[in-house]
Amino acid sequence: MAKPHQMLHLLLGTLLLIAVAPSISDGAISSPYKKSKSQSTAEASTRGTSSAVFPLSGDVYPNGLYYVTMNIGNPAKPYYLDVDTGSDLTWLQCDAPCRSCSKVPHPLYRPTKQKLVPCSDPICSALRQCEAAQCDYEVQYADQGSSLGVLVSDAFTLRLTNSSTVRPTLAFGCGYDQQLSNPNAPASTDGVLGLGGGKVSIMSQLKDQGATRNVVGHCLGRNGGGFLFFGDDLVPYSKVTWAPLSLRSKNYSPGSASLYFGERSLGVKQMDVVFDSGSSYTYFTSQAYQALVSAVKSDIGDKLKVASNDPSLPLCWKGQKPFKSISDVRKYFKSAVLSFVNGKKSMLEIPPDNYLVVTEYGNACLGILNGSEVGLKDFSVIGDITLQDLMVVYDNENGQIGWIKTACDRLPNADSEGAGFGLDGLCRDILNEDCNIYSVLFG
Repeated sequence: MAKPHQMLHLLLGTLLLIAVAPSISDGAISSPYKKSKSQSTAEASTRGTSSAVFPLSGDVYPNGLYYVTMNIGNPAKPYYLDVDTGSDLTWLQCDAPCRSCSKVPHPLYRPTKQKLVPCSDPICSALRQCEAAQCDYEVQYADQGSSLGVLVSDAFTLRLTNSSTVRPTLAFGCGYDQQLSNPNAPASTDGVLGLGGGKVSIMSQLKDQGATRNVVGHCLGRNGGGFLFFGDDLVPYSKVTWAPLSLRSKNYSPGSASLYFGERSLGVKQMDVVFDSGSSYTYFTSQAYQALVSAVKSDIGDKLKVASNDPSLPLCWKGQKPFKSISDVRKYFKSAVLSFVNGKKSMLEIPPDNYLVVTEYGNACLGILNGSEVGLKDFSVIGDITLQDLMVVYDNENGQIGWIKTACDRLPNADSEGAGFGLDGLCRDILNEDCNIYSVLFG
């Protein structure tokens, strides 16, 4: 079996808007263009903002990603999008026509000329000055993947927690040329859902249109699944551990931290950290990685042996018999802790369950990797493996990021159609008369 799917969708630099795209005169987007509706008002804006909640699919191992179903277009069609807080741009593989696309779960999105976002649209000019008729883009990721295409706008169907349905017209990328790490393999998703804090992000657009507040959160289930939400209806503000977002980073960063293993300092301080749901695993800077590996090996001693023949991840251990789950191996490892210097010295505990993977070979592998080997030199990335069974909240309204432990598989009655589900569904048969969502999620 091949290595498990690994993704690192942290955006490299800023989104690049190219002035002239390759000729696509035979495609659907070659004619003169009308102004997009990306600044249109959401249908329910007069009712006040609300939230939308969506079920997630996927896992850390072996799939290497979590994805959400989004209904796009009119009539709405479902698309699987990789949930990515490490980048801003949402894009779909697109028949415009397609120059380089992989096999995707659904038919390729096909735009019409009326859907093109022109350079004069604020959503384009907010990114970079361009002089062509259409707003072309190229986005590159830290895992060497990329997407080249043109910005379009179309309706997204969202069912809100106040029981209303909105269909805001949002701008996103129509990608007709993708360079993927394994282009011949079928893709698990149709594209990427960019949830960063930039102007082109879906969250910023929803905020501008009055559909939801600019707050996004996710809860990644340890056994797969989980949920994603837009807006702050589900955020238990008083119970969340908060840290202010660093002004020095364009990504979601709680700033710098000191690294501990067990109760012992590893001598790593001023370790800049970024949260990225588009990364399968966690990546430490070289110094932090070496210090952690040294501490883990010293702590294990001869209790376990290194499994050098497991291709899943770089560092694995084996026992006297194959491990079946993390519970079989948890006793041999201690928790790592990140202590952030911002705010009230917020702490993120990383228990063995949030940095180990039990592979199909019955070994326990370290899911924290050396970032320098993938080009990350100046900061560490907290990926999906470490974010499991945490509700993580990216609060762009108040400039903060927060987290709280919870079981992410406990949110029932998801709408399989992909339009999200309302609090009426969450409350049915499981909550008290006041529909106290917090009592179910956080005890």
